[in-house]
Amino acid sequence: MPRELRIQLPDDIWAALSARSQSSGQSVGSLVKAALAEALDIAHRSMFQVSTSSAVVHGVYEGCVSIAELRRHGDLGLGTFDDLDGEMIVLDGRCYQARADGSVREVADDVLTPFATVVAFVPHATHRLSDVASWADLARQLDGLRTSDNDILAYRMTGDITSMVARAPCRHASGTDIVTATADQAVFTFTAPSGTLLGFWSPEYAEQLAIAGYHLHFLSDDRRSGGHVLDLAASRLDVEVQVVSDIHVVLPDTEGFLRTDLGGSVAEALDVAEHERSDR
Repeated sequence: MPRELRIQLPDDIWAALSARSQSSGQSVGSLVKAALAEALDIAHRSMFQVSTSSAVVHGVYEGCVSIAELRRHGDLGLGTFDDLDGEMIVLDGRCYQARADGSVREVADDVLTPFATVVAFVPHATHRLSDVASWADLARQLDGLRTSDNDILAYRMTGDITSMVARAPCRHASGTDIVTATADQAVFTFTAPSGTLLGFWSPEYAEQLAIAGYHLHFLSDDRRSGGHVLDLAASRLDVEVQVVSDIHVVLPDTEGFLRTDLGGSVAEALDVAEHERSDR
């Protein structure tokens, strides 16, 4: 859980922090966390990833890295579990599993993941979005804040969410392609949920490695509901953004990964699996 630190600052440091906050759009708290992380040599701009998006598309769902190891590398992120058993949400250093039966549980450190992405989250900027009408509108508003089409960005968002549609896949054995595996996904509709959205934006050139575009998961404040976000509306969203400057990828040494043909474009399959709703 986040710790609160109360200190007294000299006037010159406070003036410098305030000036930087005004010029950059970052909160004073974000600037202090970034400065501390740099001083303590914490890799707060690194993204740690297990496996690749192309492997997931082709049905490589064998767990290969423990949650304990994953949490060593980041406190915010997302992914899935062995045999595609639900959605992973990593928030404040704790790992949760949103399952197809609608349940959410905290996950033990010895559980394995076949695909996950985490960062040690230290935001570089904060923004406020208003009147978000849909997933497409959220993407449009977030696009307007991006300064490059080549960065990878990590997000954490809270606010006044009025409605949300989320999903969790049913368990499928490794070898089932992602489109087939998500065809029977469970879809949930939440009214005025209070919670946190988190995830990533990745550029098109990274589609074989990461899921291109926006990929967000949700976890409610009471830790009882969550999943992969398909649609939402919000009157207000406070958005924290972190720029990723380097990526560490662990490639599975499982039989499925080593023997699967991972060639070809995965964009179409990912678009179906990430954005289509099976309840329509």
